[in-house]
Amino acid sequence: MDFRKDLTYGDYLHLEPVLNSQHRLSDHHDEMLFIIIHQTSELWMKLILHEMQAAIDCIRNNQLDPSFKMLSRVSRIQQQLIQSWDVLSTLTPSEYMEFRDKLGYSSGFQSYQNRLIEFSLGHKNADLLKVFSHQPDVFNRLQYAIQQPSIYDMAIRALAARGLSIDHDYLERDWTQDYQANSSVEAAWLTVYRDTEKYWDLYELAEKLVDIEDRQQQWRYNHMKTVERIIGYKRGTGGSSGVHYLRQRLEHRFFPELWSIRTLL
Repeated sequence: MDFRKDLTYGDYLHLEPVLNSQHRLSDHHDEMLFIIIHQTSELWMKLILHEMQAAIDCIRNNQLDPSFKMLSRVSRIQQQLIQSWDVLSTLTPSEYMEFRDKLGYSSGFQSYQNRLIEFSLGHKNADLLKVFSHQPDVFNRLQYAIQQPSIYDMAIRALAARGLSIDHDYLERDWTQDYQANSSVEAAWLTVYRDTEKYWDLYELAEKLVDIEDRQQQWRYNHMKTVERIIGYKRGTGGSSGVHYLRQRLEHRFFPELWSIRTLL
């Protein structure tokens, strides 16, 4: 029972710093919920980025099979993030108003890890980096990430490596730009889905990506509905239009051809 000389559970997890990182700016009981929901979400996002980068590396090295486990794990983590909105929605409008003014201009819009996740999925917008200009380390990390090919770019290269015809401009495109649908990519995925036996690994990769986009959209939707439930159509604390902004984001597709081919099959 004496662990003074041994590594303990708390030591390994650095639990004291973690459990002492919740600093309320008000005396309101429910601010603790608000802080912990967002802190745990950031920890799950950190794991998503860890798995996504490993999956990108696997696909780049033509090792698709190991990437499937990583991508499956990402979709499971996303499910945890989706369910977290159910917990936050127990916060009522009256309760949130008791401490909202203490938040200043802080907003989930400023989550750089969420931005990194979107970059890894191919949704790029260099203008958003300005939000992080006051944090040189974060800004540099984002600037590097926006210049890298996304997991979808790697998947498209995997299509080309298997002999499927892809426009050259899409194999060597400007990675800093948001991904836009392309007819050659659509045709390649259509070939994969029409001959799954021949292209089973590419087909499996495509379905893993669809899982991830589907859950990302569910997360966005639940985010929008939770915000609507708690603050209605007020502007966000960071200055965004709130629900209007979140609803617009639901129209975006990360992997557009993987959805369009479903109509064409």
